[in-house]
Amino acid sequence: MGSRQVTTWAGRNITVAGLGVSGISAARALAGFGASVTVVDGGDSPAHRERAAALEAEGISVRLADAETLPEGTDLVVTSPGWKPGSPLFVAADAAGVDVVGDVEIAWRLRGPDAAPWLAVTGTNGKTTTTQMLASILSAAGLRTAAVGNIGTPIIDVVLSAEPHDVLAVELSSYQLHWAPSLRAHSAVVLNLAPDHLDWHGSMEAYAADKGRIYEGNRVACVYNAADKATEDLVREADVEEGCRAIGFTLGTPAPSQLGVVEGILVDRAFVEDRGRQAQELAEVTDVQPPAPHNIANALAAAALARAFGVPAAAVRDGLRAFRPDAHRIQHVADVGGVAYIDDSKATNTHAAEASLAAYESIVWIAGGLAKGATFDELVAKSAKRLRGVVLFGADRALIREALARHAPEVPVVDLDRTDTGAMLEAVQEATRLACPGDTVLMAPACASMDMFTNYNQRGDRFAEAVRELGAASA
Repeated sequence: MGSRQVTTWAGRNITVAGLGVSGISAARALAGFGASVTVVDGGDSPAHRERAAALEAEGISVRLADAETLPEGTDLVVTSPGWKPGSPLFVAADAAGVDVVGDVEIAWRLRGPDAAPWLAVTGTNGKTTTTQMLASILSAAGLRTAAVGNIGTPIIDVVLSAEPHDVLAVELSSYQLHWAPSLRAHSAVVLNLAPDHLDWHGSMEAYAADKGRIYEGNRVACVYNAADKATEDLVREADVEEGCRAIGFTLGTPAPSQLGVVEGILVDRAFVEDRGRQAQELAEVTDVQPPAPHNIANALAAAALARAFGVPAAAVRDGLRAFRPDAHRIQHVADVGGVAYIDDSKATNTHAAEASLAAYESIVWIAGGLAKGATFDELVAKSAKRLRGVVLFGADRALIREALARHAPEVPVVDLDRTDTGAMLEAVQEATRLACPGDTVLMAPACASMDMFTNYNQRGDRFAEAVRELGAASA
């Protein structure tokens, strides 16, 4: 904690919005630099009061059951990622001429002069997997690194940690990017763009613009998806440092300044001496698990960022071989009666579900939940030929049912009029009834989980429990 940070923050009156993990991290860090910190939160549960008491014991003020009133004297508001820009607290801040920033912005401002550079990852889908792949590759190269940001340890804690890092693999959500105007990464990628969180951003244009902030000020490489023109457009619009390059990734044969796939080999035609005639072999498709198309794309994006940082080809291969995805991301749960049961509870929007559905040939699809403003016609139309049957549950299941009626009328649909946690067991039972040997029962809900479950992790756990119960019954 150098003097630069202390003089920047000491004596300031800072309001932190949200008593969650990132809010608590920001409050403690800023109080540690001498700021006068007040945390506000609309909740007032026993858990809220317990967290508040812990902060108050450290000299941090906490105001519960009122997240709308701006504390008097506030000169900066630090928000947790999920708070909407139109929240009354932020409207009041704007009226008072007070800036609102996020925890990522605070982390960026708290970096010391010799801080590790950031390799930044965003996109509608695949962010966490790509960031973890990148960290695995960087580690395989012998670099001290961590996967941080929208996953794992709060990024402020990592920036202020005494543990040294050579480089950070940073996952950033559109929310975090919205509130991080100063961020300037070494290199960054937007993996893909599809409608998501439009209820938060207000429009697809605003959502894309926030994603595009990740490219601002990039020094070495802006990595984009050659199959998603919108990501390339964001690169073209970005204000980057002189010499920063646009690097594409593709599941096909790469052009110069791209990474791609040739005869089952991941190859690099971007970070080689003669891009016109040379290609560097990085890894085999089989080194990526699972080798579904969208996961190969994730691996190429991670490899591009690592190569931009100077990582050798062998470390890309070794890092991808060592990587294993988190639970609930196209996770094979079991085979029962010749039917494979796959948990992709992390598929919380249509774009993620489309990628998941594309990985299998004959599917009984379990879907539904909170649509977050999404529509399902394109997803169903693209996936119809793979569907043997569909089981629906959740608050917005009617939207999917109507899209199925329009684009896949011949596919049998079971509509469970339930939004309780116990619906998962019935969903698995109904999917099993529709499935034949050789089919895949795929839970890729295309929706958020909070209408029925605490989060997508709990939803995936309930699916796995139901499948295990099914397996035990058939044993």
